[in-house]
Amino acid sequence: MSILDLKPSPPDTPAAQATVPIRGTANQDIATATAPPWYRRRWIQALLAVAVLAIAATAGLLYAWLQSANIVSLSRLELATVHRGSFVQDVSANGTVIAAVSPTLIATAAGTVRYKVHPGDRVRRGQVLARVDSPELQNEYQRQLATLKSMNAALEQERVQLREQLINSQQQANLAAVRMNAQLRDLQRAQAAWRVHVISERSYEGAYDSYSVARLDFENARDDAHLDRQQILLSLRRRTLARDAQALRVAELKARVDALTVRSPVTGLVAQTLQPDQSYVAENAPLVRVVDLNALAIRFQVAESLANGIVPGMPADITLGGQTVPGVVTDIAPAVVDGWVTGRARFKGAAPRGLRQNEQASVRIILGQKNHVLMVDRGAYIRAKTRFVYLVRGTEAVRVPVTLGAASISQVEVLRGLTVGDRIVISNPRALHGARQVKIIR
Repeated sequence: MSILDLKPSPPDTPAAQATVPIRGTANQDIATATAPPWYRRRWIQALLAVAVLAIAATAGLLYAWLQSANIVSLSRLELATVHRGSFVQDVSANGTVIAAVSPTLIATAAGTVRYKVHPGDRVRRGQVLARVDSPELQNEYQRQLATLKSMNAALEQERVQLREQLINSQQQANLAAVRMNAQLRDLQRAQAAWRVHVISERSYEGAYDSYSVARLDFENARDDAHLDRQQILLSLRRRTLARDAQALRVAELKARVDALTVRSPVTGLVAQTLQPDQSYVAENAPLVRVVDLNALAIRFQVAESLANGIVPGMPADITLGGQTVPGVVTDIAPAVVDGWVTGRARFKGAAPRGLRQNEQASVRIILGQKNHVLMVDRGAYIRAKTRFVYLVRGTEAVRVPVTLGAASISQVEVLRGLTVGDRIVISNPRALHGARQVKIIR
């Protein structure tokens, strides 16, 4: 078929031209289905919808994951309420029962020790614990004692001789005084005779010279007697001091000899024998340790940061085996060892019965008390140096700055940042990750 065959033939008449339609190409065309655009295809639209939903869900999960650090369960938190009341500042410390009186007895001389008791034996004051056999010390004591007796005898003999010398010198002075008095009377008679001129001037002057000589003899004899007395006293004192020094030496040796018999200075318990029985020990060697069970004390340790306010005389509560008894701090060490300060406390009254050395105890030292103080329970993570806390407001915990004061075992003083009725988190703040605001869920 050519394009000329498609052209219609001209009509013969106007009527025919009016009734015969023009042939088109409709019979030649073949209808085919039109393909829609790719973005209108149903499976692509479904896939896109699933992708959008997946992206939205992922974004929601990511957002929830990012926000999960600022969400915490209430069951993980420990809360405390700020209130006012009487604040007792105290410090808690672990202690050990020790013997305040625990003397260690030593050997006063070298020798062989023989024990009369065993570790764990109860002893009374003055009871014999051991004896040390020391022949050297015994011999030395006997020699010095003999020397002392000899010095005592020599001193008594010298006293007799000096007393005789003193009597002789005093006798010479007395005789000189008698001669002087006789010459004085002769002079007085010569003066009376000279007044009436019954004797010559020569005789008068002779009587005067005789009196002058007698007076000089008396004065010299008196001075000699005085000097002899001083020399005698000094010599006697020197000999007496030498004898007394020897007596002290003998007394010291006797004390050492008596100390060879070792006696208990207290009523208590034999803690330990420090040398083998029947063995030779050196001088000043420790022999036995005795514990006075009636003089027990508590040795405690506190952290360096808590020890600044502790001074001797402060009251303390001592807890032993569930029983609390009053006590008092007796001393606190001035040095810090490995971050700890050591102190000692004693019982205020009688110590509880049945205590044992090295028994564990707890000590609560009361530093002071304040009334009408704003405070809160401190928990395990609230300290005086804490600078911020989490304040609970509804379902949120907000980080707020605070200033805290003195701290006790269970409470801490609030100076600024909180008011009465505020609830704060006193548990470990790591659960809040340091966020400024945390949501609390049930």
